[in-house]
Amino acid sequence: MSDIKIEDKNHSARFKPVRKGKKPPKLLAVVHQSGCTGCEVCIAGCPVDSIELVPGPDPLNPGYQQMVEIDLARCIGCQNCSQDCPWETISMYQHDDAFIAWGNETLASKLYIDPPPVEEKKDEEIA
Repeated sequence: MSDIKIEDKNHSARFKPVRKGKKPPKLLAVVHQSGCTGCEVCIAGCPVDSIELVPGPDPLNPGYQQMVEIDLARCIGCQNCSQDCPWETISMYQHDDAFIAWGNETLASKLYIDPPPVEEKKDEEIA
């Protein structure tokens, strides 16, 4: 994964209502995906529907080796997911630290993607 990520504006999560509140939450949840089994227990307990599935690598069997990720833009820091996870792979981080932790712990994301390649502009010859 590259160091810089952008939101995938076409992901279905971007069509959900935005997080309410004027201030960002003090805590955000981050999935340590190397330990995630994709069991989906955390999804049921999330009151704001901020947990998304990341399909496994085989498009013919996306449920195999699936994982979850937290939509940091929607997370309210309630801690339900970190308490519900049977594998203890979801941790709560201070708001600003969560983005660093996300970068270190995320193996695959569908919410945040690599930016498109920048095309170099070619000088056009004047005839």
